[in-house]
Amino acid sequence: MTPAPHERPAAWIPLLPQHLDRVNEIADAIHTTLPERPEVFEEKCGLFPEGCRVLVRGDVVVGYAVSHPWLLWQIPPLDEFLRALPERPTCLYLHDIVVLPEARGEKAAEGFVRILADLARKRAIGHLALVSVYGTDALWSRHGFQEAKRADLETKLRSYGPTAKYMTRTVS
Repeated sequence: MTPAPHERPAAWIPLLPQHLDRVNEIADAIHTTLPERPEVFEEKCGLFPEGCRVLVRGDVVVGYAVSHPWLLWQIPPLDEFLRALPERPTCLYLHDIVVLPEARGEKAAEGFVRILADLARKRAIGHLALVSVYGTDALWSRHGFQEAKRADLETKLRSYGPTAKYMTRTVS
């Protein structure tokens, strides 16, 4: 007997153009204090499609993740276009990941970190990086990320909110 769609485990699949409306809907609902224009997400997905995924259960998108190659210790400004990716990236930057409440508890973030680490290894990139917001640093610490406190990052972190922390992880 096949489980009903809401009973199936969620899975990460490539983010396609037809998913962008749903991704923006989720982002707008979750990131009320950190809004980004749909065109900004679209650009990131166009620049590095292999690092952009949606979390689906059946045919329903219950989360998304957007990542791209970048430079370690550099924080891309929110709601701004990247225009291009660096020629010699030193990290894969996890720009955003959201798992809706109905899909939590299935280790989706852990699954995406594995995908990201595999992408980094294939490209000989030695680090993953992200900005933790909303007090999620404990979650990221469980996945091997460590806070990187540097004075030169403080100004850029402020735009991400009062709980923002720049975190990195070495890819083995």
